[in-house]
Amino acid sequence: MPAKPLRIATVNVNGVRAAFRKGMGEWLAGRDVDILAMQEVRASTEDLEALLGDEWDILHDAASAKGRAGVAIASRDKASIHRVALGEEDFDTAGRWLEADYEVDGTVLTVVSAYVHSGEVNTPKQTEKYRFLDAMTQRLPELERHHELALVVGDLNVGHRELDIRNWKGNQKNAGFLPRERAYFDRFFGPRGETVTGVDGSRGPGLGWVDVGRRWAGEVDGPYTWWSQRGKAFDNDTGWRIDYHVATPALAERVVDYAVDRASSWDTRWSDHAPVVVDYRL
Repeated sequence: MPAKPLRIATVNVNGVRAAFRKGMGEWLAGRDVDILAMQEVRASTEDLEALLGDEWDILHDAASAKGRAGVAIASRDKASIHRVALGEEDFDTAGRWLEADYEVDGTVLTVVSAYVHSGEVNTPKQTEKYRFLDAMTQRLPELERHHELALVVGDLNVGHRELDIRNWKGNQKNAGFLPRERAYFDRFFGPRGETVTGVDGSRGPGLGWVDVGRRWAGEVDGPYTWWSQRGKAFDNDTGWRIDYHVATPALAERVVDYAVDRASSWDTRWSDHAPVVVDYRL
């Protein structure tokens, strides 16, 4: 019998304590997840340990500002090593980037829980977002050289293509769908080593990583992973696909299932994001 696929889930929990009060624990108990990446934890490590229980090994990088951001990775088996540094020393990425290496049946897998800034046009927040995306551009090739099976998951706060946001025409000048932001993703997913022309007209080398969600779903709208809390966005499926599994080509070839766990109704949601759950045959 082949070994069971490794199930990796990512979700922006929008405050893990509130998420558990609203039903995250019940979702997790029925989903048989092996590795769970979380963003916007906004809680302490002790809170995470109390909520998840002893059966999980927990890595947590809290934000510098209390009550903000925060990323974590919970796993059934203990990570062999973890890292939190990204980019230049003067760039505060606390609570936004957490790498962990796992040994699975003799195979080493690197998993990153990432939370990219939401940004805001013409403000320092947008400058920080571009600095973070610059740092990711430098780090992705290093990760692949480190281990050919590497995965960056999380809330990357950019809808890459028009398929990834329902109201794309009305958001072209808003953070999350700016041409310059999207051009980073053109390079992330462009053919490795080839010159890629981004949607903003910029040119740079492709990194060759794979957008697992788009490869699995094909050329269709969505499936969306985030909906505004305002109005009827969830009921009308006026969403954004901003939560990703970004995999090295070697790992992307091992995907055997992909799902967005969209809640059955607005009032049963425990976060404004839906979990993205992928099975990998290692």
